[in-house]
Amino acid sequence: MTFLDLARRNVSRHWLRSALAVTGIVIGVVAIATMGILGNSIGLMFNDMVSDVGDTIVVSPAMSGTGGDKLTKRQVDDITRAAGANRVITIPFASTFDKMSVGEKKGGTMIYAMPAGDIPLLLEKEAGTYPRDTGSGCMIGSRLAELNKETGLKLGARVTIGDETLRVVGVLKERGMGFDINPDYAIIVPYSWYSRHYDEDRYDQVVVKVRDVKDLDVVKEGIEQKMNRREDVVSVMDTKAILESVFAAADSITVFLLGIGAISLIVAGVSILNVMLMSVTERIKEIGVLRSIGTRRREVMRMFIYEALILGVVGAVIGGALSFGAGYVITAVIVENPDYLFNPTSLLYILFGMAFGIFTSAASGLYPAWKAAQLNPIQALRHE
Repeated sequence: MTFLDLARRNVSRHWLRSALAVTGIVIGVVAIATMGILGNSIGLMFNDMVSDVGDTIVVSPAMSGTGGDKLTKRQVDDITRAAGANRVITIPFASTFDKMSVGEKKGGTMIYAMPAGDIPLLLEKEAGTYPRDTGSGCMIGSRLAELNKETGLKLGARVTIGDETLRVVGVLKERGMGFDINPDYAIIVPYSWYSRHYDEDRYDQVVVKVRDVKDLDVVKEGIEQKMNRREDVVSVMDTKAILESVFAAADSITVFLLGIGAISLIVAGVSILNVMLMSVTERIKEIGVLRSIGTRRREVMRMFIYEALILGVVGAVIGGALSFGAGYVITAVIVENPDYLFNPTSLLYILFGMAFGIFTSAASGLYPAWKAAQLNPIQALRHE
């Protein structure tokens, strides 16, 4: 405890210099923690935006194929048989962008069409009911309803598309961005209405939902072998692989941002190294006195390491507290969801920043402490 008290006394004696060193650690801890929180929040945002489609295969017409830019009913049946009806759910759909009007308000929206019986298999409703093939109803995405709240686009409203009017019978639960369809800002109609309205009998894509994710590769291979046996007719996309790429990119962003924060913390470590070297130079005679009365080299070394640790701990604690506030602001402003800060994976970056700050401080004090311990007691006493 004696050497810890000596270290604390020296830190307080040169309070301005110590305060500047602590400030460097604070800045470094805040930088590395907030950059880590930002990167992790981006990853969490991707996770929320992308719906759970890891069990999904999307089949589209091949760009270089001769089958055209649409899928026929026969091709959809072939895809279903190739996938194996007992282990998949096959949902064909078509899409287009068209004008719509609600009362006197006009605008444009994406329209997705699929067999009425398949809509509940792919999309979850928040209110109302699902449309039927025989009716003139439609469903609207939650975000589309929210954006058009003032125009009266809600459950029970009437939407005019072209020269036909549809009644909104249901509102979809928010789904997030997907690799198959993005219904949050769209209108969902039965394919029977779409086919009649646009005089269309082909599909844009087929969504294949695998009942057991372990069968994903087998089902994908079966579709490719069946459909592309002689030429490339369809393109088969495995969304599980795409998701892995997206999250790998998010992890890379986090590592990059952590690197930026680490640079500032290393700069702070250099500042502490400079402070400790100056402290050794100023206290050569004091070190000589300590050594002459029997203080061991390792005890002198310990005293200077204590000084570096005091600076590091104080800076890390202050930096950790400020990181929480800075992380809240970043997640609220940039990611627009401060709840990401309270995710355990985000809070770990604050602890990581604090630990890294303390480690950097201790590492920066090692050489000055070693240098002080190596001083010759007699020469140190003669130092002016």
